[in-house]
Amino acid sequence: MNRFRRGLLAVAASLLVAGPAQAQAWPGKPISLVVPFPAGGTTDVLARALAERLTPALGQTVIVESKPGAGATLGADMVAKAKPDGYTLLVGAVHHTIASAVYKKLPYDFQKDLTPITTIALVPNVLVVNAASPAKTVAELVALGKASKDKLSYGSNGNGTAQHLIGTQFEALAGIELLHIPYKGSGPLTTDLLGGQVTMSFDTVTPVLPHIKAGKLRALAVTTGKRSSALPDVPTLAEAGLKGFDIGTWFGVLAPAGTPRDVVARLSSEMMKIIQSPEFRKRMDEIGAEPIGNTPEQMARQIRDDTEKFARLVRDAKVTIE
Repeated sequence: MNRFRRGLLAVAASLLVAGPAQAQAWPGKPISLVVPFPAGGTTDVLARALAERLTPALGQTVIVESKPGAGATLGADMVAKAKPDGYTLLVGAVHHTIASAVYKKLPYDFQKDLTPITTIALVPNVLVVNAASPAKTVAELVALGKASKDKLSYGSNGNGTAQHLIGTQFEALAGIELLHIPYKGSGPLTTDLLGGQVTMSFDTVTPVLPHIKAGKLRALAVTTGKRSSALPDVPTLAEAGLKGFDIGTWFGVLAPAGTPRDVVARLSSEMMKIIQSPEFRKRMDEIGAEPIGNTPEQMARQIRDDTEKFARLVRDAKVTIE
């Protein structure tokens, strides 16, 4: 065998060895979980609960990185454009399926530029008012809105988020006009709600639950089709008279499109084990969340269905953002 041919065989053999070795080497450095909202909100709480357990499972530190702004689209855009190597992941939410219809132009395609890994949990949204509010039921709140000379206000986590869309649906079904005030996240929104600067919010249960238990906020109804296990005595909006209301907020993990299949499979497998564990379920119960832990294919179907559903609601509500 001549020297040239021996050289070619050596190169081929090294390539065959390098492929599996490279795949086995992942993860070889810390992994970032990008949260597209400020710290303290539901997305952040879920991301940290997952990261804490994912770190020992993967043998690498999983860092929660906050990238808020533009109704959670800045963080999504950052991850969509990141290197598809499994080291930069997005903690996405139902907000992103709504943003696809609300924003006239987005610098990314949520379904094409991101790869689903798993849904962490479903968290009910809850209509809350300050404890000093005279409204003790949904009917009393609606009556207050109709009698008031000024519009009642509601805060959301930003334009195009689930809370924003829930507010427009509430207006339509209740027959009142509300003033929408977008915030950058649950932290500043809850602060203003406690301070009386905003009348109500439709935030997820997690950030407002401690204040409800402390008697500082009053829960009037949850927005999902069934009651929340964290607030079993609080009726659904449908039970309160707004028939057909069933909107909740799911949160899940996605990677940039093109991330190697074996990396996505490993991430999905480890996350599903964590989400379905008794310890994680106990933590979810504490914050009013329902753990999910589905496959990438199931999450992709969920995203597709919600994108179609919310596109119809957005058209009906005539909600658009430049």
